[in-house]
Amino acid sequence: MPTPPSPRPPITISIVSHGQLALVQPLLAQLDRHSRASIAKVVLTLNIPEPDVLAGQAWGFEVERIENPSPKGFGANHNQAFERCGSPWFLVLNPDIRFDSDVLSPLLAQATPDAGLLTPRILEPGKTAPEPHRALLTPFEIVGRKKPGYVRPQVPAWIPGLFMLFRSEAYRQVGGFDERFFMYGEDFDICARTRLAGWQLQVGEDLLARHDAQRESHRSKKYLYWHVTSLLKVWLSGSFWRYWLQQQR
Repeated sequence: MPTPPSPRPPITISIVSHGQLALVQPLLAQLDRHSRASIAKVVLTLNIPEPDVLAGQAWGFEVERIENPSPKGFGANHNQAFERCGSPWFLVLNPDIRFDSDVLSPLLAQATPDAGLLTPRILEPGKTAPEPHRALLTPFEIVGRKKPGYVRPQVPAWIPGLFMLFRSEAYRQVGGFDERFFMYGEDFDICARTRLAGWQLQVGEDLLARHDAQRESHRSKKYLYWHVTSLLKVWLSGSFWRYWLQQQR
């Protein structure tokens, strides 16, 4: 009997570089080393022109490049990449995520049938424990999280945009990211709409990825402005209030 063809790898990965190919280089090497069998292809978007430090390199999966003629926002870039996704899973991944082992295949193995969005635990620089789960994003929660005795939820209300593994069916159903946001707020909004569509957010509690965070944005007035205006857009959106009501039940 003829040998049946090997199943196609299940994940398309979207990575966006804002002049960060030096960060993308070790990420691709780690994905190739640890998770090659799970990756159908990587869609690498160059949001601004930059020197090609990846020239001449090859990996065990296809890397399809998009070079934007003008910069796009977070959501627009990943929506553009999703148009090139033919796999059942779509991973939105920051250039500064790092892997010490295979996270992708065990994360998929843990996925329940109603899981629309998956993530591992994330370890930030200088920390010994992973980031706690995120509560519903409200003004009171933002103020309250700084106070003594604040209790983090056992189940996340939303997942940060640095590592979001979507079931492609769920991403397509909710229409991807809302491109009215720019760099902040898109992750909460798409999590809210994913939950409202009946999908669950699932965390691989025993799986870990590292965030080699770049903190310049925390000091920039421009980024602070984008952050604040995006929060206002979140709180004025219909999906926020529908999700808030759902969480109160």
